[in-house]
Amino acid sequence: MKQQASHTKTTPVNSKSDSLNNGTKKSTSTGFALFDKENYKLMLIGLVLILAGFFLLSGGGSEDPNVFNDIKNDFRRWTLAPIVIIAGFALEIWAIMKKPKSA
Repeated sequence: MKQQASHTKTTPVNSKSDSLNNGTKKSTSTGFALFDKENYKLMLIGLVLILAGFFLLSGGGSEDPNVFNDIKNDFRRWTLAPIVIIAGFALEIWAIMKKPKSA
């Protein structure tokens, strides 16, 4: 049985010398997400939304445990605060998944 020799030339993928020689910028695959300034800004806005939602959720209770305080069951705590918190988490996920414009 004859073995045939393979004459294919292999070139390294993402070599730094190639990017320096031809003047084009090649991205190296590091396994981490590439974030730019916009991603960090969106993540900060999401964090502020989450903190604002928890602030809306907080509040004092009744001074006397025998007296019912209706402020615990208002629109702010039961509706607005969870919507703001979920919007903050959704913005965080979108900011992480969003690809930068430069990539």
